[in-house]
Amino acid sequence: MQLKSYWHDTAPPFDAGAKGPVAGQFDVAVIGGGFTGLAAARVLAKAGRSVAVLEAQHVGYGGSGRNGGHLNNGIAHSFIAAKEHLGAERAAALYKAFDASVDLIGHIVQEERIDCDFRRSGKLKLASKPAHYESIARNYEVLHGSVDPDTELLSRGDLAREIGSDAFFGGMLQKKSAMVHMGRYVNGLADAAARHGAQVFERAPVTARKRAGEGWALTTPRGELTANKVILATGAYTSGPFGWFRRRIVPMGSFIVATRPLSEAEAAATLPGLRTYVTSLNIGNYFRLSPDNRLIFGGRAQFSGSDAKADARAGEILRESMVRYFPHLANVGIDYCWGGLVDMTQDRFPRAGEAEGLLFAMGYSGHGAQMSSLMGTILAETILGQGDRNPMKGLPWNAIPGYFGKPWFLPIVGAYYRFLDRIQ
Repeated sequence: MQLKSYWHDTAPPFDAGAKGPVAGQFDVAVIGGGFTGLAAARVLAKAGRSVAVLEAQHVGYGGSGRNGGHLNNGIAHSFIAAKEHLGAERAAALYKAFDASVDLIGHIVQEERIDCDFRRSGKLKLASKPAHYESIARNYEVLHGSVDPDTELLSRGDLAREIGSDAFFGGMLQKKSAMVHMGRYVNGLADAAARHGAQVFERAPVTARKRAGEGWALTTPRGELTANKVILATGAYTSGPFGWFRRRIVPMGSFIVATRPLSEAEAAATLPGLRTYVTSLNIGNYFRLSPDNRLIFGGRAQFSGSDAKADARAGEILRESMVRYFPHLANVGIDYCWGGLVDMTQDRFPRAGEAEGLLFAMGYSGHGAQMSSLMGTILAETILGQGDRNPMKGLPWNAIPGYFGKPWFLPIVGAYYRFLDRIQ
């Protein structure tokens, strides 16, 4: 079992990064070389702006290369709960933004000719308990009748055509959802941004920032540059001189395994529906087949961050869950296991806008793979004076009381959600 991301290991490398020192004056500096930052850089560079991308490691190092490969439309919450928290208008706008982001990714893949196995698959949310099915059914009625007619409620009997497991009690199918090879997509997006003129500096973490006229001077170990505008797109990997954001983002661990390639018979017996799948538990699982027929199976095996010991331990936990759902895979080997950080907000809704003189988009709370390309594009459009389509504009984002960037409370949160999964 290799303790590294399958997406990173099976993608052609990005080799168009800027080789010289970090220096110069730019219209826009983008901090973070994931989906958000690279999507913004692509749009800005295409419009003729001078753009520098500053990535602390390599492009796609963070959440963009450490996820489950799902491009699911819809939001993390039930739509009923979202309406109560956000109001009907904003909840609908946010839901439709996820639809628009999946559409946008398909458009970018086609326009930039990125070979990343983009496919409209549909997402199936699976009820882990009978009461969960009742909740899903109530949410389906509101959702289907107001914002997403491309949904279908499936009974337990309907699941036989979708999944080779009898562990679930029905579910809801959201047909606009898609899947992609994340490593090929993020590296292809970086190639596109560079091809259009953006300078992508890898291994260039921002260690200091200060005002320079009406713009900013940003310092990295590779040198310093100045920019009129700055986009912060670092999510759970936010570090350096950005304490305002670290007090609002909780980096939470998420872990994934990839099996050896399954035979056609094994794949058909496991996920005949060929969709993305997510279970309804608070500490649930998500899974899909990869382009080469591996089962990509993830979940919050633990809430802390990723290192070799944590990844190996999480891999065993995930394997146990996988075999519980799919006993016929008990003797199938695990080839890859990796972990990453999810940029959670306290209410699990994303945030985007302007703070401390910086434009930002983050806090995707486990739904960044599908939402981030759109939010990066929206930030770029704002800079270009093309309007502001930000569905989260003006939504308050208060610091978490007693929190300064180190999530000391995660073990308590994990215990609480495990308790809820036992009793609900």
